[in-house]
Amino acid sequence: MPAAAAFVNSLRLCLALLLASAGTAQAAGFQRLSLPMDMNGPALQGGIWYPCAAPAGQVKIGRVEMAATPDCPMTEGARPLIVMSHGSAGSFLGHHDTAVALADAGFVVAAINHVGDNALDKSRQGYLSIFSTRPREMRRLIDYLTGAWPGKAQLDGRVGFFGFSRGGYTGLVLAGAVPDFKQGLSLCAGDSGLPMCRDIRDGKIAAQPYVRDERIRAAVIADPLNAFTADTLKAVSIPVQLWASALGGDGVTPASVDAVRAGLPQAEFHRVDGAGHFAFLAPCSAGQAEAMPAICADAPGFDRAAWHREFNAKVIAFFQSALR
Repeated sequence: MPAAAAFVNSLRLCLALLLASAGTAQAAGFQRLSLPMDMNGPALQGGIWYPCAAPAGQVKIGRVEMAATPDCPMTEGARPLIVMSHGSAGSFLGHHDTAVALADAGFVVAAINHVGDNALDKSRQGYLSIFSTRPREMRRLIDYLTGAWPGKAQLDGRVGFFGFSRGGYTGLVLAGAVPDFKQGLSLCAGDSGLPMCRDIRDGKIAAQPYVRDERIRAAVIADPLNAFTADTLKAVSIPVQLWASALGGDGVTPASVDAVRAGLPQAEFHRVDGAGHFAFLAPCSAGQAEAMPAICADAPGFDRAAWHREFNAKVIAFFQSALR
């Protein structure tokens, strides 16, 4: 990287760190999102975060607590869009702190619950078909935000993607990689009873449509589920910031993420020492920590809240550079 470009990127990171450590200088606005069922798929539920000039407030949805102002008017100006895809059995709220940080930095952020693979509905979590419908749902989300959404005039046409675990897989598909399930999945190691694992073992892998979305110009991929070969990853040509936990979990291993890294030699890569797979999720509220200790508890010595300030700053700096 030329010295001038490296200096500019370092400056962006420093500014992002200052914003993250200073707290919320202006609130992130937040509104619920509901896409009606149409010919392309079932109804989708989620949320939108965006820059807002009002003082910071507090939003509580279930056990999730986040610093945001409900239905606050958006500040003036056209802005880039970041769409977020959660992991298996996750939620559109799973990365709410990162969404708030991006909104504070001037982005519009939108996330949905993936149908049949979210915390409230796991009906399709174990089936191979979910790996085809996930990318299509993200494409529908972008279609809506750039089409029927009332705030579309304040989007400037630049689109980025953030995905974690299966959401990271989803982003790689949208960036052009085609999965190859014949190679198997690390989550199917051992005696897994998941229908998808049985189908892979029996060679019953139905042909599925996988959609690339040329509107996405950059992607942050965190601890992705790897269903790709090195050859299929070569189709990814957009800038990628790739994150790996040191400990892995939930079917994702350090080795499986290293294989993605090998297929994306130009990716900006970060390995997080001491972090387990779920460290990429937002720091838990007291209610979440009590109800979901397996997701909220980190390895001894790892401070998720402190690390997320650094993580969010690096995500912001990446999108500011890659989408400029």
